[in-house]
Amino acid sequence: DNQNVDQSEIRKFSELASRWWDPDSEFKPLHDINPLRLNYIDQHSPLNNKRVLDVGCGGGILSESMVAKGAHVTGIDMGDASLNVARLHALETKVEVEYQQSTAEDLAARESGTWDVVTCMEMLEHVPDPGSVVHACGALVKPGGAVYFST
Repeated sequence: DNQNVDQSEIRKFSELASRWWDPDSEFKPLHDINPLRLNYIDQHSPLNNKRVLDVGCGGGILSESMVAKGAHVTGIDMGDASLNVARLHALETKVEVEYQQSTAEDLAARESGTWDVVTCMEMLEHVPDPGSVVHACGALVKPGGAVYFST
């Protein structure tokens, strides 16, 4: 398996998955910083009607908030449990997000240059080869589009 995935990180987040949407859980910092992130991205790349990819979307905290700004969002992650939580939360809140189990590298091989905005938040530190993810994100964004990283 040559995927850029650290299985121990996948296991760790799988064990925490049920708490993604609990603002008092281990994910409290993500909930606290999300409005700032969202506004920063939207100010620099207005999200309304844009095609947005959220790489390492986890439970969908940023993905759902970008939909609220009018974006058409696809979230990718390699954690089944996190994706299931994200899908369930989107159903419960009636937010349309497309979630896929994929690495950025695999998606770049299939859908290069198709996204207006690519976000990759708090994910690079969880993969064996962060540079590979950065390269894939650059390949995924349309010419003139924007990529946002935080780690």
